[in-house]
Amino acid sequence: MSTTPASASAHPSAALPQLPKAPSGIDGLDEITEGGLPLGRPTLICGSAGCGKTLMGIEFLVRGIQDYHEPGVLMTFEESAAELAANVTSLGFDLVQLQADKKLRIDQVHVDRSEIEETGEYDLEGLFIRLGHAIDSIGAKRVVLDTIEALFSGFPNEGVLRSEIRRLFRWLKDKGVTTIITAERGEGTLTRQGLEEYVSDCVILLDNRVIDQITTRRLRIVKYRGSTHGTNEYPYLIMESGISVLPVTSLQLNHEVSDVIVSSGIPALDEMFGRRGFYQGSSVLVTGTAGTAKTTLAATFAAEVCRNHGRCLFLAFEESPQQLVRNMQSVSIDLAPFVASGQLRIEATRPTLNGLERHLVSIHKLIKDFKPAAVIIDPISNLISVGNLSEVKSMLIRLIDFLKVNGITALFTSLISGRNIQQEMTEEGVSSLVDTWVSVRDLEGMGERNRGISILKSRGMSHSNKVREFLVTEQGIQLLDVVIGPTGIVTGAGRLTQQLQEQAQLLAAQQELERKDRELERRRRVLEATIGNLRTEFESVEEELRQINHEEQARQQALAQGRAQFSQPQPLQPSGSPSQSS
Repeated sequence: MSTTPASASAHPSAALPQLPKAPSGIDGLDEITEGGLPLGRPTLICGSAGCGKTLMGIEFLVRGIQDYHEPGVLMTFEESAAELAANVTSLGFDLVQLQADKKLRIDQVHVDRSEIEETGEYDLEGLFIRLGHAIDSIGAKRVVLDTIEALFSGFPNEGVLRSEIRRLFRWLKDKGVTTIITAERGEGTLTRQGLEEYVSDCVILLDNRVIDQITTRRLRIVKYRGSTHGTNEYPYLIMESGISVLPVTSLQLNHEVSDVIVSSGIPALDEMFGRRGFYQGSSVLVTGTAGTAKTTLAATFAAEVCRNHGRCLFLAFEESPQQLVRNMQSVSIDLAPFVASGQLRIEATRPTLNGLERHLVSIHKLIKDFKPAAVIIDPISNLISVGNLSEVKSMLIRLIDFLKVNGITALFTSLISGRNIQQEMTEEGVSSLVDTWVSVRDLEGMGERNRGISILKSRGMSHSNKVREFLVTEQGIQLLDVVIGPTGIVTGAGRLTQQLQEQAQLLAAQQELERKDRELERRRRVLEATIGNLRTEFESVEEELRQINHEEQARQQALAQGRAQFSQPQPLQPSGSPSQSS
């Protein structure tokens, strides 16, 4: 059996050519379109007024010239070349210089319906000649036609209009230039004529909506012939550097991870983690009610990052930079030197200043410019004021993914409303997305309110399950040792009472121990005296026995000597001796 057909069927896409694409150079758009716009084909950009259609077309040309060395032609039917150049100067686009360098050609075509007399011979042949000359004069690879409705206003006959639209798109394809055509949105259709979207190879719909007094721009790829693409609505912003599109689902969960540990800045809190801190590049959520020192915890972490020669971006939604620095000085957290050295950057704005998408893009831009090692947002709960829960959660998911991809440690604070802490849930619904969840809460009892801190979860390491009481002192945050009473953990005045009781019990135990030591010493002395008396008595008895023994030995010795003398023979004496007669 031959293996050639099997190998060919195993890789069918290897032999099939892929649709060539022209990178737009617009931030985020190429990611959504999976490479750019269809090369040598027309793309329709439609939307209502104020969506940025013309700007997107101009940026497509400018990026093509600057990044890909592809000259372009801009044919406008409404604004003059001078007006267009002036409008985009604030974005850093110098159209006048590009024209002088023969890299850009701007041609204004004025169409006045009152000057047009429709005849059976009327068509767009003159436009084709004019556009063809502009393309050939600079060797253009990209073309933008802005706005097509003005061109077709001279065609009251719908049959002629539709025929010329098809002819225009076919001519552009035959010319082999990558074209963007902008069009205004119609009633119930993508365009006023309702035909351009059908003859275009790619259709991009721009939308400018206002929800709860917040303006949001969104982009959607309606169709893309010959290519897959993102199908969701993607928020985009018009920034000082151009258009920025934020992909929602393009970020994949394939980012690198680190085993490096980052300290929280509080040694006692680090001890509650199995690895003595957070993983670098992880996300940390600090939740709690008002007045539980969430901002102080965040500022402590920021100072610790800066002390370790890192950069920290602090996004404050409630306090100004000056107020934050002043307040932290009262607890011996001096942020001013880090701000002065450029290690710490505090960006303070009200959440209602911009929509969620603009906040997200602003954060992206700040991170790209500042390149921090850690990002702090205090608090994320304020974002509810500029979007609903699902929108805030979507925004935070994109932000967390972006930070993880870049290996940036993130710390978020969130305000929990109400006293039902048992739910342990945040309104933003991001508690399941973060790697570490730290809860700070009020511990009320005995007529006072104290603060407690606990770790609800920490992915990738063990952690303490205790609720530790902590104090905010002039030296910073101080975690207290756990004191266990008859009914559980004791805090505040109860802690002091418990400690006094324990000290009293300890003192009593020490006194009892000293009393027992004295009793033991007394008994020892009595015993030693008794032993001394017994020893003296024993010595007396021993002496008496020794004396008796000595006397007995002397007596025995005397007896032995006496017996020895008697046992010796006596000498015979002569008869008649005096002794004999007596």
